Amino acid sequence: MSSSSIEEEAFEHTLLVVREVSVFKIPPRSTSVGYKCGEWLQSDRIWSGRLRVVSCGDRCEIRLEDPSSGELFAACFVLPGQRESSVETVLDSSRYFVLKIEDGRGKHAFIGLGFNERNEAFDFNVALSDHEKYLRRDHEKESDGLDSDDSINIHPAVNHRLKVSFRVL
Repeated sequence: MSSSSIEEEAFEHTLLVVREVSVFKIPPRSTSVGYKCGEWLQSDRIWSGRLRVVSCGDRCEIRLEDPSSGELFAACFVLPGQRESSVETVLDSSRYFVLKIEDGRGKHAFIGLGFNERNEAFDFNVALSDHEKYLRRDHEKESDGLDSDDSINIHPAVNHRLKVSFRVL
């Protein structure tokens, strides 16, 4: 692995920050169809804090953090092409999701994630989709064998300056 690729993997790109989300202890899935947030009770809320979606090379991380200290509560790792196994939408709301969180030692659990506003949930979906599109584009670029220096610029330079015409009388 070259030093530039090691440096590139060390970079993290924050794709989204949501100031406050809620996390719920959820019952086991009752059907193979999916989860319903209507089955989660408000008393099952176990945590609230900040959510950050971070791109770390090929992997995307959903981090649930304490807003004042930055301490990590839980993390969901979304590997390339495996979004559905890590982040699942619920059947009865656009503001709730189920995340598969892992402890780093092979154990995992499923938790409910709730956004206060629909637009925050929409932005969450967009951030995950943007990461997938970036990876797909990067993979296609590698398979084409084109480096950024070898690519052809199909947009010629355009002069956007105003033309000044003077008439001398």
